[in-house]
Amino acid sequence: MQKNSDLIRAVSRHSVSYILLSMSELFRHYDDFDPLDLLIIHAILNANVINVMKDSELDKRFGSIHAIEPDTIKLGISRAALSRFLGLPLETVRRRVERLKKREILADGRSGLIVLEANAYRFGNNHALQTTNVSLVRKLLRDLKRAGINGPDDL
Repeated sequence: MQKNSDLIRAVSRHSVSYILLSMSELFRHYDDFDPLDLLIIHAILNANVINVMKDSELDKRFGSIHAIEPDTIKLGISRAALSRFLGLPLETVRRRVERLKKREILADGRSGLIVLEANAYRFGNNHALQTTNVSLVRKLLRDLKRAGINGPDDL
């Protein structure tokens, strides 16, 4: 078995590759959006479903490609928390959020910003991107297995 530090380097290389491939697909699919706006939208999407991912029943209920989380169960995120999470100036986040709200992609939910379930661009419910992501995750897992990592206990 490889040394732990060698495995950490392999995980780092392959996971960064996965992230970059995912971002590339996202930018290619939504080429009429500024990359920073896409990052903001997807950071909000992630925050919106943290409660779903932590609850096995909700995760199972909304795990299908044919299911989408309703706006009513989404956890909002504040502009300040989003600014801290992304390492962006609060004013930049505020300005971009206001533009995305005018495009009816974002809204202020009861606990902060949410990506609207019914947005015209299918953010959060884009089957083509979800299918591509599955392919990229499979590639990541194959690459990690080839590097000698079969699961978390191998690190």
